[in-house]
Amino acid sequence: MEYESLRGRMVEEQLASRGIRDRGVLDAMRRVPRHEFVPEYLRYKAYEDMALPIGHGQTISQPYMVAVMTRMLDLTGNEKVLEVGTGSGYQASVLAELAREVWTIELYPELSERAQKILEKLGYWNVHFRLGDGTLGIPEEAPFERIIVTAGAPGVPAPLLDQLAEGGIIVIPVGERYSQEVLKGRKEEGRLIEEYDIYCSFVPLIGKYGWQYEP
Repeated sequence: MEYESLRGRMVEEQLASRGIRDRGVLDAMRRVPRHEFVPEYLRYKAYEDMALPIGHGQTISQPYMVAVMTRMLDLTGNEKVLEVGTGSGYQASVLAELAREVWTIELYPELSERAQKILEKLGYWNVHFRLGDGTLGIPEEAPFERIIVTAGAPGVPAPLLDQLAEGGIIVIPVGERYSQEVLKGRKEEGRLIEEYDIYCSFVPLIGKYGWQYEP
């Protein structure tokens, strides 16, 4: 009950009061227990307005950023979605509340395995997991009506554009390695019609069409 109360306050004070009006997004984030995706020693911060470390140099995103990027996808409930960067699994669970099917790809096996266990525990059966270079997407499962990238990229990876369905939407932070803007692109006649929403700072997207790994 304590977590449920904190989650309700998170939705009202961090999301609704800051301009998130999409009822589906707000309801999804009210239902998904963010504390389940946070390391146990940080659970007391699970509903604060901040990103938190989850290991391997990765983070669970700030709730407000999750809400903003999810809203930008314009989900109707019938989409097949690709998520690049499973991380904690929190974003995938929010997507699972709002889309027909979610495919999520992660570079680090330990994160993918942990996220899969959490989502199975919570009963999300419409999420499918893959390991590998997320900048390459999952070509055998394309096309996707929506694609969301939860790491910062120098630009839109060409394979992801190829795997986006005509009329589909991609949401991705693009810019410098540690400073980006969130891009929303709609695919029309094979090209992206772009608009930008908010400045952000995501961990780098590592891969062939992203940034190179720096130890």
